[in-house]
Amino acid sequence: MEVGRRISASPRPCSVRRVSANKRPRADGFVNCVKKLQRREISSKRDRAFSTSNALERFRNMRLTDEYDTHDPKGQFLSNFVAIKESKIIEIVSAHDIVFALAYSGVCAAFCRETNERLCFMNVSPGEVIRSLFYNKNNDSLITVSVYSSDSFSSLKCRSTRIEYIRRGKPDAGFALFESESLKWPGFVEFDDVNGKVLTYSAQDSIYKVFDLKNYTMLYSISDKHVQEIKISPGIMLLIFNRATSHVPLKILSIEDGTVLKSFNHLLHRNKKVEFIEQFNEKLLVKQENENLQILDVRNTELMEVSKTEFMTPSAFIFLYENQLFLTFRNRTVSVWNFRGERVTSFEDHMLWHPDCNTNNIYITCDQDLIISYCKASSDDHWAEGNAGSINISNILTGKCLAKINSTNHPLEADDCGCSSNCSKQKYSPVRSTVSEALEDITALFYDEERNEIYTGNRHGLVHVWSN
Repeated sequence: MEVGRRISASPRPCSVRRVSANKRPRADGFVNCVKKLQRREISSKRDRAFSTSNALERFRNMRLTDEYDTHDPKGQFLSNFVAIKESKIIEIVSAHDIVFALAYSGVCAAFCRETNERLCFMNVSPGEVIRSLFYNKNNDSLITVSVYSSDSFSSLKCRSTRIEYIRRGKPDAGFALFESESLKWPGFVEFDDVNGKVLTYSAQDSIYKVFDLKNYTMLYSISDKHVQEIKISPGIMLLIFNRATSHVPLKILSIEDGTVLKSFNHLLHRNKKVEFIEQFNEKLLVKQENENLQILDVRNTELMEVSKTEFMTPSAFIFLYENQLFLTFRNRTVSVWNFRGERVTSFEDHMLWHPDCNTNNIYITCDQDLIISYCKASSDDHWAEGNAGSINISNILTGKCLAKINSTNHPLEADDCGCSSNCSKQKYSPVRSTVSEALEDITALFYDEERNEIYTGNRHGLVHVWSN
């Protein structure tokens, strides 16, 4: 589930997903960098034993089946950026039978899983650099957020394209969104799939606007130059104002119409930097430099603290609203906490590959019971080849590793699919990489829950499909 997917015009950080028109990383980027993972809606809980056995069956014998290349050797698209070879994949999104792969160069290619053919590039004009993707299930369309060379890549432009047009190879059949908004740095656009809203910020006139994600109509605006940050949770928004010496003013608004539900001040330690302020339902999490974590219940002002030695500032969060838990990422490790400040899960055999908590390499299932991550091969994996990592599937509530895709447990080599020599997948999607090569330098990961397939992208601009 993604609450607040904010996107930036700078060379990539997290999505999470506020996309800000920023040419440098945001100071608070470490908090926001996992929100892109929060874009799945929550379904009802299932029996835990059934869920575990089902997961084991789903990921049993997953193997490398297909390979796509985002580079266009013919140079069909007249952009200098397409000519960049081996641009790493930074984001993967799937919708029905289409896989979208966005490269660091700003080129986005769409591939069909039924035919394994490349349908089109989503870049529709020269000089367009796509910064982020968002699948809008409300109207079955893909939203691309781009910057352009014509204005020195300083302003975000959004476009919505129906999936049916993309399937026909017509990416230029889309239409522009939020044309009235000036989304230059430090402006941004944020997609909130949970509440079905879009939040934009025009720095030019210091106005926040909330739009309906179904039809993109504007619902209301917030004009206040003293608002420092806005955080979105299911049903509400938290407005964080410029801090005073000993407190920070806060407001809680209804996400539907902007009505103020509560206004209050939260006391702070003087001269101590605020490392983060987050709200999730009725809980407010506040952490200052070298101070304990504070968890405030905004309904009854009940306050509890967690020792700074027990809870150290993470590089990123993921909040699990269904389970009333949250994940923290720090030094390649993941932990699960409850809102009483207790660590409830530590993961076994789960050392993340990327030290900067690159959330493009993590996926949380819609039931919020599994985490799929790109990890370092375990220390006892003596046969691991080269720099190959592993794709780990772990239970969030128990921390147990349920399944793993690595170079040693792969059932078949990529070109041994058991099909005849005229297999369509071999014809249209020859897998040139070995399993070990496909598990090296993974820079993006996505799990298609409907098709039960994992898609990974690497630094060479290749996308690999793992399926059973």
